[in-house]
Amino acid sequence: MDRQELLRRVGSVQQLACIRPMTYTEGRCAGLRAYEVKNGPLEYKVLADKCLDVGELSYRGINFSFLSKPGLQGRNHYDTRGQEALRSIMGGMFFTAGLENICAPCTVDGTEYPMHGRIRTTPAEHLSAGAAWEGEDYVLRISGEMREGELFGENLVLRRSLETVLGQKSLTLTDEIENQGFRDEPLMLLYHINIGYPLLDEGTRLLAPTRSVTPRDQAASGHEDRWNLMDPPRDNEPEYVFIHDLVWDSKGNGVVCVVNDRLKLGLKIQFTGEHLPYFMEWKSTASGDYVLGLEPANSSVYGRPYHEAEGSLHRLPPFAKERNVLTFTVLEGEEELRAAQAEIESI
Repeated sequence: MDRQELLRRVGSVQQLACIRPMTYTEGRCAGLRAYEVKNGPLEYKVLADKCLDVGELSYRGINFSFLSKPGLQGRNHYDTRGQEALRSIMGGMFFTAGLENICAPCTVDGTEYPMHGRIRTTPAEHLSAGAAWEGEDYVLRISGEMREGELFGENLVLRRSLETVLGQKSLTLTDEIENQGFRDEPLMLLYHINIGYPLLDEGTRLLAPTRSVTPRDQAASGHEDRWNLMDPPRDNEPEYVFIHDLVWDSKGNGVVCVVNDRLKLGLKIQFTGEHLPYFMEWKSTASGDYVLGLEPANSSVYGRPYHEAEGSLHRLPPFAKERNVLTFTVLEGEEELRAAQAEIESI
């Protein structure tokens, strides 16, 4: 339906699509600023006080994201030391890990780096949220920037934009990371995408064009033959992490899909491969911690000490920039699920 025909049928476009600023008022998330976005079938919440990460996402009322036991939380000042993050990382549709460290906490040359870094708890500045017609498209866009800086230390800026269009089934995230310091700066970055029930359930499949799958540790060893299939929840089951050697598509980008054949729904995730050469899978079938994590990254799951020892720690020169684009697209119906599988198999 074109713009004029749609406008004949509504009073305000907001009955179909809108961005609404909001502030949570109780519990651990009290005071947390966010934006509620609706584009028709797709709904999600962008957390302004937490790196503009997406806290939850649903399609036609069906939840796609994971929320951990601590639940929705605001920006806690106690969760950037060691493994305290386990008590505050809520999952969400995705959170951003970095910019000095990803994965396990560590100490390097006397400096402590917290689990998954600090950027995920950094509030956005220079916020902008708008919805307007651009030709025949009603575009909903949120943008802002986060700075990770220290006196006599790093000065890294992450500029982020999240965009969707009325009636479409996709959300696009565009990041630009700039080193505004005067020295080469280590840059570690991981997008921690978290799939939850009911999209994630027994029999849910992960489609990925992978050359090989390597278990991260002994706990995952022997389970790599079922990396692509979710089992039912099991009490006290350990987590499994797998390292994928992905095959890139013809444009040099990564693409993976999560498919629930029973619901006839899926989620396709595409990401630029230039600056995100690593891809890890975090699989937990533990009762109460039932989640599938998909992790495009610029660094290994083994974290900063590994790259320091290997001499492979990624560095961004002064005033250099890197750009990453991730697109989340809902798959609906058997035809779209089959097409997604065929696309993966053709890579």
